[in-house]
Amino acid sequence: MRAYDLADPYPWVTTDDDAMTAARLFAKRRLPALLVVDPEERPYAVVPGSQLLRAAVPDFALNEPVLADLLRDDHVELLAEKLHGLTVAQWIPRHGTVPAVVGRDTSAVRIAALMARTHTPLVAVVENDGERTRTVGAVTAARLMEYFLAQG
Repeated sequence: MRAYDLADPYPWVTTDDDAMTAARLFAKRRLPALLVVDPEERPYAVVPGSQLLRAAVPDFALNEPVLADLLRDDHVELLAEKLHGLTVAQWIPRHGTVPAVVGRDTSAVRIAALMARTHTPLVAVVENDGERTRTVGAVTAARLMEYFLAQG
């Protein structure tokens, strides 16, 4: 099976979108990762949810996990305050990852290898019509696992 057959429509946000809107989309849809595209719909970043949560945790708690135990939830800065007025591109630069991208004819095994190698739960599928490259969907780790289990 090829990437195009495994790909599902996947919600994405652009680099220019409001960060708060993107965070709400991520939470409401319970996505494994945030797929960010540029204004031309080319993949810009795939940010796993674990990395999106970094904005809610003070740096000192990231560096010293024992200190995180001393914080109550109400001591953590409100995520909404941190994201207010930011674009997606401003929110994710230090947390973003280079997107894992495949063409529409990429095999399932190659996609799985890419996910395993890059530690990403999501791979963007792109197609090129000769003039431009655009995102057509995404393959999630869950969808790929479902496919592999059905093979046995």
